[in-house]
Amino acid sequence: MKIGFIGLGIMGKPMSKNLMKAGYSLVVCDRNQAAVDDVVAAGAKSAATAKAVAAECDVIITMLPNSPNVKEAVLGKDGVMEGAKAGTVIIDMSSIAPLASREIYAEVEKKGVDMLDAPVSGGEPKAIDGTLSVMVGGKKAVFDKYYDIMKAMAGSVVYTGEIGAGNVTKLANQVIVALNIAAMSEALILATKAGVNPELVYQAIRGGLAGSTVLDAKAPMVLNRNFKPGFRIDLHIKDLQNALDTSHEIGTSLPLTAAVMEMMQALRADGHGTSDHSALACYYEKLAKTEIK
Repeated sequence: MKIGFIGLGIMGKPMSKNLMKAGYSLVVCDRNQAAVDDVVAAGAKSAATAKAVAAECDVIITMLPNSPNVKEAVLGKDGVMEGAKAGTVIIDMSSIAPLASREIYAEVEKKGVDMLDAPVSGGEPKAIDGTLSVMVGGKKAVFDKYYDIMKAMAGSVVYTGEIGAGNVTKLANQVIVALNIAAMSEALILATKAGVNPELVYQAIRGGLAGSTVLDAKAPMVLNRNFKPGFRIDLHIKDLQNALDTSHEIGTSLPLTAAVMEMMQALRADGHGTSDHSALACYYEKLAKTEIK
């Protein structure tokens, strides 16, 4: 099966390579020619536009930064829909607003094209080793048919409901991750300021109720002063904005999410927008005038 892959960024590039390792043929497209060249060197074919990708492939995966980028790639000039045939399936693995997923689906469905919204969690390390978590919305029959393609890039692929449900689930994931990192940062700055070695605090609590995948992934980064992005603060701001916008649309309140959003905005203003989201610790360090070490 020939698969189109649009978006070869920090996540898309390793995901596309894992598809090829699983035996799939790829036609790829991205504005970053260096990324395209890298994936072509691994065995893919390149196309100049999303339209050209769709003309060659019956399944098209998009992995793009946000809602406007997906809308442009799918519905815009030289986009997927200009080259797609009836029966084509779009698997959008970007993390976008659930409402945007539903809007895009409403348009592509008019031309006989189906769509899954299938955002991922796990960051660059899990994109590289093929153990991402994928949360999927759309028709169950379409999910079942293309499950193996998604599983080639993931450790788990879970169906969560109709179109848009995948991105609602991803927003829930991003809220929990953001609040976990903030809580971890508060705890480690408390330990440091109180004169207790934060490394020993981390080792002591990681096996108890406070232990989590987030703690084990992010505490060592903070302790090692390694803020190289697996997932940038700028992107987490985008996700939290989508979560807050969605909460307002449905009439609910996310006060803790709003608080962490303001922390991330302050970090962006301080030049940390491209740092890993573990750099939330730097917000607390600035307040406490103390470095976690």
